[in-house]
Amino acid sequence: MRQLRMSFLLLLCVTLLASCTEVRAWERGYLAREEMAWDPDVLESALNDHIFFSKEASSGGNSAAGGGCGCN
Repeated sequence: MRQLRMSFLLLLCVTLLASCTEVRAWERGYLAREEMAWDPDVLESALNDHIFFSKEASSGGNSAAGGGCGCN
């Protein structure tokens, strides 16, 4: 049983290491497109963060939904 577990762990490690690849030079152009960015519009992202901060009366955690009275 222990040998089977160690074999499975070794196979899992080899599989995970095989999935790590380098980004090729010709692939970087695809990844540098505007729609691939986390925040394609910095100004809109800052405005959304400000609105969320104002409604929640707290900062951080902008991915969570919530209510809040909206008063500051």
